[in-house]
Amino acid sequence: MEEKLFQCGLCDQTFTQFTTLVQHRGIHTEEKPFKCEVCHKAFSCSSHFRIHQRIHTGEKPFVCKVCEKSFSQSSHLHAHQRIHTGEKPFICEVCDKSFSHLTNLRAHKRIHTRENLFRCEVCDKSFTQLSNLLVHQTIHTGEKHFKCEVCGKAFATSTKLLRHQSIHTGERPFRCDVCEMAFTQSSDLLTHQRVHTGERPFKCEVCNKSFTQSSTLVQHRRTHTGEKPFKCEKCDKSFSRSSHLRVHQRIHTGEKPFTCEMCNKSFSRSSTLHEHQRLHTGEKPFMCQVCDKGFAQLSGLLNHRHIHAVDRPFTHELCDRSFTQSSTLMTQ
Repeated sequence: MEEKLFQCGLCDQTFTQFTTLVQHRGIHTEEKPFKCEVCHKAFSCSSHFRIHQRIHTGEKPFVCKVCEKSFSQSSHLHAHQRIHTGEKPFICEVCDKSFSHLTNLRAHKRIHTRENLFRCEVCDKSFTQLSNLLVHQTIHTGEKHFKCEVCGKAFATSTKLLRHQSIHTGERPFRCDVCEMAFTQSSDLLTHQRVHTGERPFKCEVCNKSFTQSSTLVQHRRTHTGEKPFKCEKCDKSFSRSSHLRVHQRIHTGEKPFTCEMCNKSFSRSSTLHEHQRLHTGEKPFMCQVCDKGFAQLSGLLNHRHIHAVDRPFTHELCDRSFTQSSTLMTQ
């Protein structure tokens, strides 16, 4: 028996079910009979309305069998499952690079076409995806809308918040097959796996140096361009990395978040705390290759090396005695 088709009189599209045709007609009439009682948003299809309601109810009926993560839509679950299977069905016709999501392929294609559709009005930087532009703009606005319910810390993006929340939950569902190391996010696992494969897919166009992460490449490029997009609002000093700006801002705020467990002395940098802790542990990791003397700090080793150096450029005017450092000359 031949299947009966229901045809739209406006665009000639055909459907196997009459109810699907009725829903489709809403595209032409702009009729939206399904209205949400919570936020009053309206929909032309009952199925779209049901999916929307899960935003308010928090319902996530589609569960991943591998890591038990749940989703509000089956399509989101299917996309997520590719993290575990490694499937990348969306292939670039230009360079054959493959992607697990269609949106990622579309964004990638702009690399070949040189399209930069989304431009920052503050610094003129361009982005291939609107989401990347919105994240970038928080650098200028300082907005942090995503707040952790446990400790109150706020973040500019939801992904950064999710990553932070794993500190409280301890959850690490993404595990490396080679070394069993576990991660809170699939992207961190993919980056880690390059340690084993040696893959460095992100290459600098200027010097051909390659990197395991795109973010590291972006930071590296600034060594060529001299770009310093992270500016201090207090003193106008600018930095090439946001992390360097955060450390600098502690000069103005007086914040010292890194505290020694032995003597309770606090520091603005974790590296300074590590150096300080060697006073308690007696650790001296910086060894002189000439006489095997050890030092707790690199600066101490560098100063010591002058003892072995033949070159003594600083000479006393009265006695012609020579020194390796100008500071030693000034004390004589």
